[in-house]
Amino acid sequence: MSIERNQLLSVFNGLLQPERFKDYGPNGLQVEGRSEIRRIVSGVTASRALIEAAIEAEADAIFVHHGLFWRGMDGRITGWLKERIRLLLAHDINLFAYHLPLDAHPELGNNARLGAQLGVQGQAMFGEQNLGWLAEAEFADAAALADHVQRALGRSVTLVGADGQRPIRKLAWCTGGAQGFFESAIAAGADAYITGEISEPQAHLARETGVCFIAAGHHATERYGAPAVAAHVAQECGLEHRFIDIDNPA
Repeated sequence: MSIERNQLLSVFNGLLQPERFKDYGPNGLQVEGRSEIRRIVSGVTASRALIEAAIEAEADAIFVHHGLFWRGMDGRITGWLKERIRLLLAHDINLFAYHLPLDAHPELGNNARLGAQLGVQGQAMFGEQNLGWLAEAEFADAAALADHVQRALGRSVTLVGADGQRPIRKLAWCTGGAQGFFESAIAAGADAYITGEISEPQAHLARETGVCFIAAGHHATERYGAPAVAAHVAQECGLEHRFIDIDNPA
């Protein structure tokens, strides 16, 4: 089966509701390709490696969390950006990208799927545009939580602010580069906060408040939403879908 490009765009928009968000770049169709779509490749970032893998997989469309265009970027199509766009246009591949809407979807989004990967059930309750999630948890202490996250994500994490044997009863998280939500997580009563990255101020806040901070990797925390959404839509529309995970240590 196949679907017309604008029909597929309408399905994605209806599911993710990008109009609800004030975002850092355009959500939806970022590069127009062929009109009929049969096969979707999903991934985290519209990197050259993912585009080349999608070409090899004979994809008609790519669905990602991190697209090509961001607020405030240089508008010239040169260098690495020119090469990514050239590959998409040369092979007539559509690029769909959804940033905050993909983080926020209550069942298929990055935050929801990270919670499922960690075995906790929560809901969006704090932070900018209410993107941060909270859940009840049962971990003996911060070290036990960090070990659990490492095993669940298959990579090492950075743990700051472990406060002795303080149990973790309320867990907060927001995927990607959401270190700026840490103060909101503390105010919401969290015992621990998980996100992708840590910046200099968060280490001090963790030590001073006793709320532990776990940086588990930007890519590692955001590799679950795009395939979940793309698989859901592909099944609904009778399309082929393949998730291609381009490794990224960040």
